[in-house]
Amino acid sequence: MTQVRRVDERDKRTLRREILAVRAGLTADDVRVAAEALAGRAARLPELARARTVAAYVSMGAEPGTRALLDALCARGVRVLLPVLLPDGDLDWGAYAGEESLTRVRLGGRMELAEPAGERLGTAAVTEADVVLLPGLAVDGRGMRLGRGGGSYDRVLSRLERAGARPARVVLLYGTEVLDRVPEEPHDRPVDAVVTPEGVRRFRH
Repeated sequence: MTQVRRVDERDKRTLRREILAVRAGLTADDVRVAAEALAGRAARLPELARARTVAAYVSMGAEPGTRALLDALCARGVRVLLPVLLPDGDLDWGAYAGEESLTRVRLGGRMELAEPAGERLGTAAVTEADVVLLPGLAVDGRGMRLGRGGGSYDRVLSRLERAGARPARVVLLYGTEVLDRVPEEPHDRPVDAVVTPEGVRRFRH
């Protein structure tokens, strides 16, 4: 079993590098156009249309854009929670109230995040969400998500499970990142749907 997990992790690293290399080749216009299409597709999801609280994240760089979607949710009166990365890799949460409510945080001089600047609501705040928007690099036909490898959202999904919370779990990606299969490990959990600029795909578990 240990050998299987090690091979999967090596395959995950290779796939992450390939996907990040493609994203690095996107222009600012590519990212902007895709983000506008994503916002339109996601906003029409029934789960988001009736949600009162949504746990989301702020996209950075060439990630599939979330800013337009966050603002659309806020304009509808939805309570939007954004993650705050803790030193141990877990996620605290804070409320989003527009661009002015964000602060920039640099991680080890390498990566910059936008996090909510206001009150910290605790790691369990995510269990109040009706929908959790998950970052990712790919998803396959079973709904298995490939993340960046930090494990933060594995903790979130585990916390939801332990609390008996069942929010809709949705990942936002580019169309080329919906693959036949991604490597998985025993702790990985599937998502309910993927939204791309081209459309929505749902998964049965």
